[in-house]
Amino acid sequence: MFVIRNTFVAKPGCASKLAAQLKEAVAAFQMPGARVMSDVTGDFNRVIMEHTAESLEEFEKRMQEVMGSPMYRERLAGYTELWMTGSREVLRVV
Repeated sequence: MFVIRNTFVAKPGCASKLAAQLKEAVAAFQMPGARVMSDVTGDFNRVIMEHTAESLEEFEKRMQEVMGSPMYRERLAGYTELWMTGSREVLRVV
């Protein structure tokens, strides 16, 4: 199993709006093990979206389905305007 963690540093004043939009998106796409978190310590305005995949093939397939979906464009319209930087980690659960 893999944990996929997308970390965003939101623009000042935009973290809660970004978190709400990501939370709506993971619910709409029924992403397994999905959760959206915000920082308590560390970098300010950090929002993390995390989900799981049984294999890298499953992760890649899901990414292609989601990115090609009109619902994706609708749910995440404008989200890139809410953050300054981001990164993705793909972690194997041992």
